[in-house]
Amino acid sequence: MPTTRFAPSPTGRLHLGHAYSALFAAREAGPGGRFLLRMEDIDASRCRPEFASGILEDLGWLGLAWDGEVEVQSERLGRYREALATLRGIGVLYPCFCTGKDIAREVAAIGGAPHGPAGAVYPGTCRGVGGTERERRIASGEGHVWRLDSAAAGARAGELIWEDRVLGEIAVEPAVLGDVVLARKDIGTSYHLAVTVDDADGGVDLVTRGEDLVESTHVHRLLQALLGLPVPVWHHHKLLLGPDGKRFAKRDESVALAVLRESGKTAAEVRAGLGF
Repeated sequence: MPTTRFAPSPTGRLHLGHAYSALFAAREAGPGGRFLLRMEDIDASRCRPEFASGILEDLGWLGLAWDGEVEVQSERLGRYREALATLRGIGVLYPCFCTGKDIAREVAAIGGAPHGPAGAVYPGTCRGVGGTERERRIASGEGHVWRLDSAAAGARAGELIWEDRVLGEIAVEPAVLGDVVLARKDIGTSYHLAVTVDDADGGVDLVTRGEDLVESTHVHRLLQALLGLPVPVWHHHKLLLGPDGKRFAKRDESVALAVLRESGKTAAEVRAGLGF
């Protein structure tokens, strides 16, 4: 039976969209599988302990139980540094010294950057900075992030596919999101790197998540190949949309589980309304 996970960020209370995702992952694990819970709290500027506690309260109210201890990303920064060092060692990363304003100016100067599903992608300004110049700027203490050189990474990994239970087999497009950031200045990692390493270390072999993350899977499958990590199967499920046709967000307090609970809704009613 599969191992699945639910991995919220404690930047607010859970809403109906989160509830659907958590219930879906737990159901797909089945009675003989494992359902893991992970707190993706690497963004210390937005994550709060009270939100993490609230998430546990909301999941308990829904009737969900998970296997083992709750994994906390902020306690695994050393593991991410190891993975980053491996990627640097094989030559698929480069330091990027650009600020947000620098990137905006570069995009304007070239008449617009290439666009991916999430909008404009990084135009590769720092990709061509020579090794000596990179070392000098790093040694001087200049702030930088580490980006994945998608072309170099794709060439090293070769042709890859990933399998989705809804979409079927999909060929990896290394540049679909451009040269993504794998280590931010402030936290030394990023969503893409952390989630890939965490899923592998946790033995997650069925990744269930919203269909808005389909494009990110190209990056994650590429990282798995570069780091020699096991490859799961994915299931990108539908997103719940509000009356305005937009997906729920944490600012939509009317669909927060805590608010629904206070209004008299029962967990059984919420689960039934979500199809569980």
